[in-house]
Amino acid sequence: MGKKLSELTLEELWQLFPIILTEHKDYWKEWYREEESLLKKLLFTQNIIRISHIGSTAINGIWAKPTIDILIEIPKEIKISKIKNILLENNYLLMNETEDWISLNKGYTENGFAEKVFHIHLRYIGNNNELYFRDYLNEYPKIAKEYEKLKLNLWKKFKHNRDAYTEAKTEFISKYTELARRKYKERY
Repeated sequence: MGKKLSELTLEELWQLFPIILTEHKDYWKEWYREEESLLKKLLFTQNIIRISHIGSTAINGIWAKPTIDILIEIPKEIKISKIKNILLENNYLLMNETEDWISLNKGYTENGFAEKVFHIHLRYIGNNNELYFRDYLNEYPKIAKEYEKLKLNLWKKFKHNRDAYTEAKTEFISKYTELARRKYKERY
């Protein structure tokens, strides 16, 4: 029997879960809606502010990792660990955590990716730059295509290095998130 996911080194994880990009799929929205519905059932007793589809699968027409990113925003009065524990009890895996945010996933197995993969970004209200970035790229398809081109180039370079892939996108994301925040002000 192989190692558990929690026992793998970062390099082993990158080999098992390489960066994979695919053309935009319409069914990603349905996958999001199904998972959102499940999350609402799991967290119905909590004071969730908003659950949102973020990441490249939420941007129309661009290539993306076939992973549905979901942002869950909670009020500052709720202990974030309480929500985390509910999700852990329901087969989500902890990826990273700080005092203010927690990342979990679902769909990672000892054999690689499951058919449906989800990244859950659990945060306090207001830590939601991804919503602005998503909206801006959906409003400006030309900018979205620039982002797609960047991602496709980085994919070739960093297929087995998720951290480097993410870091190399940071400048682009920061630039357009800042423009979006100025344009949309306090939309969220």
